[in-house]
Amino acid sequence: MGPRITGAGEGQAGLSPQRALVLDELRRNAPLTVSGLATATGLHENTVREHLEGLSEVRLISRAQAPAVGRGRPAWVYSARAAQHSTVARDNVALATVLAGQIARSSAAPLADATAAGQDWGRALVADWPAERTAAGARRRVTALLDDLGFAPRPDRHHRLLRLESCPILDAARQYPEVVCAVHAGLVSAALAELGDEPDSHQVDLQPFAAPGACLLRLGTADGRTS
Repeated sequence: MGPRITGAGEGQAGLSPQRALVLDELRRNAPLTVSGLATATGLHENTVREHLEGLSEVRLISRAQAPAVGRGRPAWVYSARAAQHSTVARDNVALATVLAGQIARSSAAPLADATAAGQDWGRALVADWPAERTAAGARRRVTALLDDLGFAPRPDRHHRLLRLESCPILDAARQYPEVVCAVHAGLVSAALAELGDEPDSHQVDLQPFAAPGACLLRLGTADGRTS
């Protein structure tokens, strides 16, 4: 079953009809630029910018740079955050801590079991998200998911290399680093695959504490494609 689309103004407590309209358009057709939103909603671009700023302040949307095309700075694109999923994701962090400890203590194949558990988690988190049209779009959505989970990702311009500057289960990661990182890598890999990423481009490489104050997460295939 696909995501439920809320009509403009419906269920958007505290949002004006125009602001709810912008949010609903992002839920249907993200990622979109300011000009794309203006065309879709019939609002002036300055009005769209005002509503995007307000939606960003209450963390209902996320912003990322689109892939560069020709000369000039890449455009900013906007997507709706999956608010209902972010609450569930944060609630599951405590369960992930318990899971990591249990796997580390009792599993005969801890890395394989941790990866499988992470994959199940990733599939559950994006189960009713619409598929993305491109690998780059899938990477941007996964970046937003990691932000919701509390990893504070800082992506490069293609969302292929991410600095994860926070870990929601840092204590568990220090106790069971291989298990916890396998859970997280499995989560990301499965989320990319579920979002309709290109064949094999859901491979991930997670390097714990590889940079000062951050882990490094590389998304995509080993052959260097940058779609």
